[in-house]
Amino acid sequence: MALPTSTTVKNQESQLQTLNPTIIPGLPNDLAAIILVFVPYSHHSRLKSICKSWKQFFSSKIIISLRQKHLPLSTLSPLLCIFPQDPLIASPYLFDPRNLAWSPLPPMPCNPHVYGLCNFTSICIGSHLYVLGGSLFDTRSYPLDYPCPSSSAFRFDFGTFSWETLAPMINPRGSFACAAAPNLDKILVAGGGSRHTMFGAAGSRMSSVEMYDIGKDEWVALDGLPRFRAGCVGFFVGNGEEREFWVMGGYGESRTVSGVFPVDQYYRDVLVMEMKNGGKWRELGDMWEEGERWKLGKIVVVEDGPSEAPAVFMLDRGDIFSYIMASNSWIKETSLPRKTSDESSVGFVALDGELHVISHLNGVKSKECQRLRQQKRSTMLVQIYHPRTKSWRSVTTRSPFQHPLDFKTAVMCTIRL
Repeated sequence: MALPTSTTVKNQESQLQTLNPTIIPGLPNDLAAIILVFVPYSHHSRLKSICKSWKQFFSSKIIISLRQKHLPLSTLSPLLCIFPQDPLIASPYLFDPRNLAWSPLPPMPCNPHVYGLCNFTSICIGSHLYVLGGSLFDTRSYPLDYPCPSSSAFRFDFGTFSWETLAPMINPRGSFACAAAPNLDKILVAGGGSRHTMFGAAGSRMSSVEMYDIGKDEWVALDGLPRFRAGCVGFFVGNGEEREFWVMGGYGESRTVSGVFPVDQYYRDVLVMEMKNGGKWRELGDMWEEGERWKLGKIVVVEDGPSEAPAVFMLDRGDIFSYIMASNSWIKETSLPRKTSDESSVGFVALDGELHVISHLNGVKSKECQRLRQQKRSTMLVQIYHPRTKSWRSVTTRSPFQHPLDFKTAVMCTIRL
């Protein structure tokens, strides 16, 4: 998203002078506002309770514009947005790893006919948070216990601190690849299906690809994937006419064991859409040999700069691997200093150029153990790896959630505010 123009910012700053309450006694409001915007964003919600004038200021639309104007990009707060469960009923939270602070966001607009939303995608562009698609149960569908994909799209504006409903996707989908096109105000989605977290190996698959134009609030269909694919990841590589959209991993057709138990067949290849050629796809082949690994691990992408290819990392069984684009292969980068008791329930995200591996300090080894701890706030361990310096550090924080966070179903994305 484009930053606010100088005219817009000046108009907003002039409004500070007309505020009835004084923000800081003895100082003009415009100077006091500049001082307060240097407070990390994650602390703003707590500062609203200081006094009436601070509540009015930290609740105003101008706060985001002032931070973008007066703070260098490197000093804006890198935040992690976590959706612990269905965002229609549970509030997402912002986590600031620099200050170990948590801040809640309001739940999404509620639809009384649907429930159990999962496998959606969240992505941030500028000061906006987008929530797209997913799988859910609809009381208007039959049978009632059969999940269906969602085409809904929502956007949260941190300037107004409110949600709004956007144009729905052409094809409903969950568990899909998604990425934001740099500097184009567009979002591209590919593949997906209807799988719900309550069912291990069920649901449909699809191959359709769409692009969302943020300015026009409309979706446009593009050339579909060569075959059905869900549970995949996507990211952009390159700039301008050389920009490409890469899709990795995922699952397609399923087979049955003993003719009864369905098992997914996971893909090992990479697909690339060349944006300049009208969105034509090409295949790069397999990323690993047969028997080397079962499926693609958790993937994060680190954007190094506007002229460089992004760095892609994978977390798999306690090890972090780096992707080599030239050879379409993975090499081991490092191992976690502290292994987790439940490797499947670990969060993996790239934030401020570093890799964050999030887990519970004590782990959750069984459902019975989780039930006994439901009334206790768990302690989360964040292990942070810097790819350039090849160094690790770790921090711990008290979770704001009343039960241990399940990273197998939680959805996360990053934003700078």
